[in-house]
Amino acid sequence: MSLWNRHKIFETNSIVLILGILVMIAIGGLVEIVPLYYLKSTIEKVDGVRPYSPLELAGRNIYVREGCYNCHSQMVRPLRDEVERYGHYSLAAESMYDRPFQWGSKRTGPDLARLGGKYSDEWHRAHLADPRSIVPGSIMPAYGWLAQTPLKADEIVQDMKVQKLLGVPYSDDMLVRAAADLRVQATTDDPEADALARRYPKAVIRDFDGDPTRITEADALIAYLQVLGTQVDFRLYDNKANVR
Repeated sequence: MSLWNRHKIFETNSIVLILGILVMIAIGGLVEIVPLYYLKSTIEKVDGVRPYSPLELAGRNIYVREGCYNCHSQMVRPLRDEVERYGHYSLAAESMYDRPFQWGSKRTGPDLARLGGKYSDEWHRAHLADPRSIVPGSIMPAYGWLAQTPLKADEIVQDMKVQKLLGVPYSDDMLVRAAADLRVQATTDDPEADALARRYPKAVIRDFDGDPTRITEADALIAYLQVLGTQVDFRLYDNKANVR
């Protein structure tokens, strides 16, 4: 029997052809999807990645509220030019507690995935107040009013509870201490700073907005920006690559 005769039924009957296509798509889908149900997680666990602290989470909420993701991405692709400019390419685990993730869709401004610790709090305050005083060609709008707006932290516990329902591993102790932890992280030399650092390793603890008399939205946003890309020690990955 010739090859043509074997395929003739598919080539001459559109209904049979469609059914054949659907069967092949179903088989391919099962092969890809079924194994996922036997995995606890499709994201490799990475040492150092932790949930956001209450202040960082509040800052992230402000970041999302102001639409910062429309102009800034948080995903360094594994391309040479990106790695040389921004740092180590992004790992899936770095976004495992982002609901929703902030990868972005374009870059009107630079990528922010490795922003934490790159600039001082003073730099961030000046940049938010008047972007063009720092970057003359910037088209970013000014956000100076954030430093004048008291942070409404009364809903942070509810925010964390929702995140916990979505899979973020906040403990009951973290939820109970949320309001106090938010205040502690925005205060320089607070006696509870060590306890906060144990709950949230590598958390930056200090007054961020330059005004120790109150906690503002600038405190929260800068705390969030300062933690981006700081949780994973990428020197370990670089050393492994060099050994190979």
